[in-house]
Amino acid sequence: MSPKVSNEYKHNKKLELLEAAKNIFIKKGYTMATMQDIMDEANVSRGALYSYFSNIDNAFMEVLKFDDQSVLDFFEPNEDDFLWVQLVNWIHKKRLNIQIINQSLLFARAEFFLSSNYIRDKERYSYVRQRYLNLIESIKMFIQSGIAKGEFHPQLSIESIALYFISFLDGLMLNTFQLTSEVTNVDAQIEVFLFTLEKMLCPIK
Repeated sequence: MSPKVSNEYKHNKKLELLEAAKNIFIKKGYTMATMQDIMDEANVSRGALYSYFSNIDNAFMEVLKFDDQSVLDFFEPNEDDFLWVQLVNWIHKKRLNIQIINQSLLFARAEFFLSSNYIRDKERYSYVRQRYLNLIESIKMFIQSGIAKGEFHPQLSIESIALYFISFLDGLMLNTFQLTSEVTNVDAQIEVFLFTLEKMLCPIK
């Protein structure tokens, strides 16, 4: 009779496997990564890995969700500080991440979106679209919270600001990955981004 495994154990084991899978996708990209690579990285058996992920596509989608959650978590307002201060601090952390973009999932993401599997069957990967919509909604709710507290006085629609927010950072990340941070001058561009956001949101500091 198989021993019972607690939900906490399964949750923690999945987190370990997600970290291992993320490391593999960062190192090898999407197209070259295999389930065997993840097994070796995590030092687990085939049965253990396949009890959590059915194939490499499933593993990658779960890693995306895992990686994205930290971004969504940020947009949960912290009552201990002004929202503008929280936003500026997060953007400066993002700036540091962009400067080491080669140590991220960006290459694997780009490969995935250009893969024949995704192009042929986008409906199967509904999370990709939902992720974008979730991020927009999280940013809008963050801004709305600032409006309700009297901290933000936006000069444009919050939908437009949220779309701009995502497009700017995604574009800067992609260009920096392709050209290096020296060419894209990440620090200067982030200062411009903060300047424009401040004009759009008119925050209380």
